[in-house]
Amino acid sequence: MNYSGSPFGGLTPIVKNLLIINVLFYIASIVIQSSMGLRLEHYLGLHVPMADNFRSYQLITYMFLHAYPGFAHLFFNMFALFMFGRMLETVWGPKRFLFYYFATGVGAALIHLVTQYIEIMPSLNAINSYLNNANPDTLQVFINEHLEVRSHEMRSKFNAFAESYNALLKTDPESAIELSKQYIYEYRKDYLNTYITIGASGAVFGILLAFGMLFPDARLMLLFPPIPIKAKYFVIIYGAIELWQAIVISPFSNVAHFAHLGGMLFGYLLIKYWRSKGLY
Repeated sequence: MNYSGSPFGGLTPIVKNLLIINVLFYIASIVIQSSMGLRLEHYLGLHVPMADNFRSYQLITYMFLHAYPGFAHLFFNMFALFMFGRMLETVWGPKRFLFYYFATGVGAALIHLVTQYIEIMPSLNAINSYLNNANPDTLQVFINEHLEVRSHEMRSKFNAFAESYNALLKTDPESAIELSKQYIYEYRKDYLNTYITIGASGAVFGILLAFGMLFPDARLMLLFPPIPIKAKYFVIIYGAIELWQAIVISPFSNVAHFAHLGGMLFGYLLIKYWRSKGLY
């Protein structure tokens, strides 16, 4: 899509610095992964609060990481920031724009964490249920209905456990059950640590919402299909599509649809508050 007015002019300071920081984080992620075998998202990506790897600062740092290999995740977020963020920063000024950016990004994270909590609670309840009633039958039920091997490391751990457990079950059933409880306890930690969210999309959707509210009649040119549309209609349609995907199509997919909606929701509430106080 192209904004009809001056698409490549007037790069504002906060937008410029955000673009630079995001690109630098992307490059650092690749370099650190290739040279040291470490993935930055394990430390700076947003984890669920119950996970051992969760840190409060991740509510901020997750916004500066993007998926790789592949450039699309970073490119489309930064393109939207570049296209629409400049106009907002010009109207609001750097400080208010930066506050809005982080407020919507954190708000998006909070909404996303709520949906993740709903997603993982059945598995956590099943884990607790097994630990309180551990026996071969309930273990088989848990493996069949709830076990999620979400990484190569988790697969290796499960295979090693299964081999030891099956061998012990024939000669020492009590030790086999104790081993299963240890495995399930460790599985819970690994399982929770695999839920990692990255990307500036929540803040970017907040920016899209703000652009539609501040410049409702600005005409945008879509690429697919190549037709003009007013910003307010674009935001409404885009938000409706996200809501539909979040609830109906893929509520628990790898795409954080509820985070996108959360960014828009927090952006809407913040703008309405500012307007009620006559702050702009």
